[in-house]
Amino acid sequence: MKKIFFSGILIIMFFFNNSVKAEYEKTFYDLNIESITGEMINFKEYKNKAVLLVNTASYCGFTSQYEELQELWDNYKSKGLVVLGIPSNTFNQEKKDNDEVKKFCEVNFNINFPLSTISEVKGDNAHEIFKWAKKNYGKSAVPKWNFYKILINKEGKIEDTFASFTKPMSSKLIKKIEEIL
Repeated sequence: MKKIFFSGILIIMFFFNNSVKAEYEKTFYDLNIESITGEMINFKEYKNKAVLLVNTASYCGFTSQYEELQELWDNYKSKGLVVLGIPSNTFNQEKKDNDEVKKFCEVNFNINFPLSTISEVKGDNAHEIFKWAKKNYGKSAVPKWNFYKILINKEGKIEDTFASFTKPMSSKLIKKIEEIL
């Protein structure tokens, strides 16, 4: 009976373990994405910097986090942090046009950190960044909602992920960013 119990516990632990020991055939720095203004953002430019990827949306209850994302960018960009907003309509809460998103972010939140074009963040049509994140970090790297955060370390690997409820200026996120800078 004890063997069955312990076997069951081991199976459950294995089944629910989300962390993946990744080989990282590619690092984050091997990828790129189109900016909201149409130029290509080559992540090689971010080499040896930490990057906070955030899937954003204009009509979400978490949209006010743009304010803290800008504050985070202002406070840590000189120390080697890049905040990268990836507008997404995966959860049906984003504007339909990149120009509208750009204007919305600038007018309402004075955003000047990098933004990409509107991109899918999960499923078969997800941008390659999110497919890469899932492959290398597992299900916990797949955004569950808007303003999900993926922290990339200076080696171009995923350091940690943070739920939408985690505010950009939270002590939990700040502590992790400061650890890897």
